[in-house]
Amino acid sequence: MTASGAKFNSCARLWKAWLGCALVFGGTLAPAAGAQGGSSPGVAPAPGHRNLPEIPASLRPAFSPPAELASDLGAFRPVLRFDDGRPVQSAADWAARRREITAAWERVLGPWPPLLAEPRMLVLTSRHRETFIQHRVRLPVAPGQTAEGWLLIPEGRGPFPAVFVPYYEPETSIGLGQPLRDFGYQLTRRGFVSLSIGSPGGDARRPDRGEARCQPLSFLAYVAANCANALAALPQVDPNRVGVVGHSYGGKWALFAAALDDRFAAVAVSDPGIVWDEARPNVNYWEPWYLGLDPTVARKPGVITPDNPRTGAYRTLFESGHDLHELHALIAPRPFFVSAGAEDPPERWRALNHTRAVNRLLGFPDRVAMTHRAGHTPTPESNAELYAFFEWALGAP
Repeated sequence: MTASGAKFNSCARLWKAWLGCALVFGGTLAPAAGAQGGSSPGVAPAPGHRNLPEIPASLRPAFSPPAELASDLGAFRPVLRFDDGRPVQSAADWAARRREITAAWERVLGPWPPLLAEPRMLVLTSRHRETFIQHRVRLPVAPGQTAEGWLLIPEGRGPFPAVFVPYYEPETSIGLGQPLRDFGYQLTRRGFVSLSIGSPGGDARRPDRGEARCQPLSFLAYVAANCANALAALPQVDPNRVGVVGHSYGGKWALFAAALDDRFAAVAVSDPGIVWDEARPNVNYWEPWYLGLDPTVARKPGVITPDNPRTGAYRTLFESGHDLHELHALIAPRPFFVSAGAEDPPERWRALNHTRAVNRLLGFPDRVAMTHRAGHTPTPESNAELYAFFEWALGAP
C-alpha cells in the first residue's frame, strides 16, 4: 500500500469512528405537537412552504394531466367541502377541513402509540462503498421493537437531504437485491442520506405491531414517523428536507407515511395503487396486512367476492365513501410524485385533481406530478424521473 493510500484509510477509519459516535450518541428530534397521547400526528397544517426552484424542463409535463382529465374530479367525495356541506374557501378553512379528514381516518384506522422520544441508531458495521459510507444500523421503531437496516451517507459536507426507503427487506433498496428498486442506493449516489428498512418482524403479511391497536398499514406509517425522527436527528441530515419513497408495497407504506405524518417534506410512490380498485389484485388495501384486519374474521387472501367480502377498516372506509384521494390531500402542499405503472393508469388524475385543487387554494400550484410506464416494474426511465423529482423537491436548502 502506498503512503497516500495508508493515510486515506487512516482518515476514513477516524471519520467512521466519529460518525458512529454521532449516530449512537447524537441528539434526538422532539416529537411535534400532537404526536403524543396515542394519536396520529397529522392534524396540524401541513408543512411544505419551502421555496422550491423552477421545475426542470424534463419533469414539467408530469405536473399536468391530459387535457381531457384536467378538470375531471371523478366520483370521489370532494375534499374541499366539509362533512356538513360547507365549501372550503380559504387556507384557514382547509386547516379545519384537514383536521376533519384526519380525525375521520384515525377513528377507523385506530390510534398510534406515542412517538418514540429518542429513536437513535446503533451502528453495527460500516464500510466505504463507492462515494458514500454504508452502515448497518439497528434502531427502535416502536415501543419494545427494533429494526435493522442500512444507512448510507454521502461523502462530503452536510447537512444533506435524506430519504426513508421502506420495502419488504432493506437490501433491495441499497442495490443488493432486485434491480430497479434500489432507491436508497441511487439517491445516496445523488447526494442524499438514505435509511432503508424492511417489514417489522420480517414478514409483510404478518407485520409485528407489538401492542399497537391501529391497522397494519397505519402502523407502518407510525414506524416511518419514528424513522423520520431518527434521520432528522443526525448531524449529517437537514431535518427540513426528509422525504419518503417506495415501490408497490413500499409505495403504499410511503403514501400513508407522508399523509399521516408531516415530517416528510416530499413523497414519491411507485405504482402502489393510489385509490381503491377492487378489479386489480395488486391494489389490495383490503388484505388484513394492510387495512382489512379484523380479529374476529380470518379472511382468505385474494380479491373481494361475495364469499370473501371486505373486512376491517377497509370495509368501513369503502362502504362509507372514503377513498385514498383524501389522504393525498393531507400531503398538500408538500411535493407529491406518482411514478405510475400497471396499477395506476392515467385515469388516476381524477383523484389527484382533488389535491391539485387544494394546492391552488393554498397558493402552491405544481406540487403534484404523475408519470407513466406500461408495467408494474420500474424502468430506468421512470426511476430517472423519480430521482429528478427528489433533486428538485429536496435538493436545495
